[in-house]
Amino acid sequence: MQYTLSKSYGCGMRPTGTADAAELAVELHTVLGLISRRARAATAATELTASQRSVAARLLREGPATTADLARAEFVRPQSMRMTLGALEERGLIARTPHPTDGRQVLVELSEEGRATIAGIITAKHDWLTSAIAGDLDAGQRAALAAALPVLRTLAGATGSEAAAERAAGSGAEPAAETRPATGAEA
Repeated sequence: MQYTLSKSYGCGMRPTGTADAAELAVELHTVLGLISRRARAATAATELTASQRSVAARLLREGPATTADLARAEFVRPQSMRMTLGALEERGLIARTPHPTDGRQVLVELSEEGRATIAGIITAKHDWLTSAIAGDLDAGQRAALAAALPVLRTLAGATGSEAAAERAAGSGAEPAAETRPATGAEA
């Protein structure tokens, strides 16, 4: 079944014979934003900004990186990344180590406290989402959500191995180096 938005964008979708890409984009963006905000509310006590959580989650998934590499991966200027990393360092969530092959560079990695903090954030979000899916959706809605996941993965640009790496990172398991995603979601 295809959907289109009601005239007032964002007040829900109704089944119709056609689904305009622009309308779907607006509704999907709105819904994903609401889900993201509800998930963040489950971890509000951490007091990390969205960019700090995103960088820390990337370091958890992908391991040590330079400031420049993190800036490129997060689509921000190096100056902005330095500020984000400075805030994480002040909290004791990251450590800096010399680059093994280039003495001019420094690698940033999560500290033990950083790994524990981000793992806790991810666990809290997964717990909230699991509870929401189990409590708010009936069996048919859960089946529809499961059927939509491949489409959502395609929109996210994630291959099967990238999705597996994301799941492994979220569960605390270490993904194999060749399956680590080039991009990722925030914690």
